[in-house]
Amino acid sequence: MALPIKQLEKLSLSRRNLLRWGLLSLGTAAIAGLPKVLIAQSSKPMPTLTFNADDFGILNFALLLEEIEAAFYEAVVKSGKISDRTESEYMTALGDHQAAHVQFFRNLLGDKISFQTNELCFNKAGLASRVSDRNTILNTAVTLEDLGVHAYNWAGVNLTNPNFLLAASSIVSVEARHAAGVRQLQERPATEPNSDRVMTKAELVKSLNPFLGAAYDELYTPTQIVGIIDSLNILKNRINGALLALPG
Repeated sequence: MALPIKQLEKLSLSRRNLLRWGLLSLGTAAIAGLPKVLIAQSSKPMPTLTFNADDFGILNFALLLEEIEAAFYEAVVKSGKISDRTESEYMTALGDHQAAHVQFFRNLLGDKISFQTNELCFNKAGLASRVSDRNTILNTAVTLEDLGVHAYNWAGVNLTNPNFLLAASSIVSVEARHAAGVRQLQERPATEPNSDRVMTKAELVKSLNPFLGAAYDELYTPTQIVGIIDSLNILKNRINGALLALPG
């Protein structure tokens, strides 16, 4: 069963301890064990990931995004393509944050979890292409962190349980700081410029996005988010369920 509010509060405090690194305080790296990902093999069955159109479906979908980010940063650390020590420590810290988010959601969901980490099938070639060099790594990191912001913004207007909304809102700001931090490594503007936006103005759901421009972050629907995930060629699992039919 999902956790009651008292346990949720304890988890929030625990998560805060795990994330106490300041975003730009890059001293000695806090090296935590990153989750082990399953690299998809041709003989390995790939379970379909199904998400219901309710609060638990939304939280499981958020969990999936965190799992993908955790897998990406694990691959980054293993690749050794980030040679600068400060940047390498920062990538490790981001991976630690995503691993903390994964554990947080798994504890929060309890027996409402719809998939296990070992059911995720990651594309070995796709991951390798995303960690092939520093520029590709940082660009992919920005894409994933921005995607998290747009996804959590959508979740914020669809979650009905205020405790779950609290859980999601405590993470979306961290995703935004991650994106800004990686952009700083690239000497780019901290906010998401129009040139970085994956969805065009015409593709956005107008009722969900009354405010547009660099000063605002758009809301992407689950279907749009899945399309972006597919374009990254990292995850092999098929994603479906009633959640994808929700526009807002």
